[in-house]
Amino acid sequence: MNTTNIISDKAIIGSNFKIGHFCIIEEGVEIGDDVVIGNYCHLQTGVKIGKGTKLMNSIELRFNTVIGNNCYVDSGVKSSGNVIVGDNVSLRYDTILARGVEIGENSYICPRVMTNNLNADKSQIGGAKIGKNCFIGTNAVLHYGISIGDNVIVGAMSFVNKNAESNCVLIGVPSKVKK
Repeated sequence: MNTTNIISDKAIIGSNFKIGHFCIIEEGVEIGDDVVIGNYCHLQTGVKIGKGTKLMNSIELRFNTVIGNNCYVDSGVKSSGNVIVGDNVSLRYDTILARGVEIGENSYICPRVMTNNLNADKSQIGGAKIGKNCFIGTNAVLHYGISIGDNVIVGAMSFVNKNAESNCVLIGVPSKVKK
């Protein structure tokens, strides 16, 4: 560790932890064993990072975000808080996870995927629920309150505004099931 970081003495940090420069880790953060954190990261109160997870640079994880074991979180990923990410998930660069998003294990979220949790009246509905083993393509947008089943592929630049059953492919704006 180095002196350019601010790490609360009330954070719980596992063994073999590595961290870059200019990071803030607030009280109540829990970091598992063998975690690597890059530069310019901010982990707010209640964030939990599972063992073997790697966080790159310029990541902001707000209150009560949970990242599972053996995940890869690329540079520029942001979480609004109360997000749950399962084990073995890849979150590629500049992805935005709105409050209440849940991502199942073994899913792959491509760069610049965006979720939201507010309707037109600015009421918090909750973020998207993404099943296990899903692939969400680059620049896809997932509407508030939707559920995506397991083993779903969402094409690049698709807009998903309705629930999707397991084992399907969604493409388009708005997205439709492709057989």
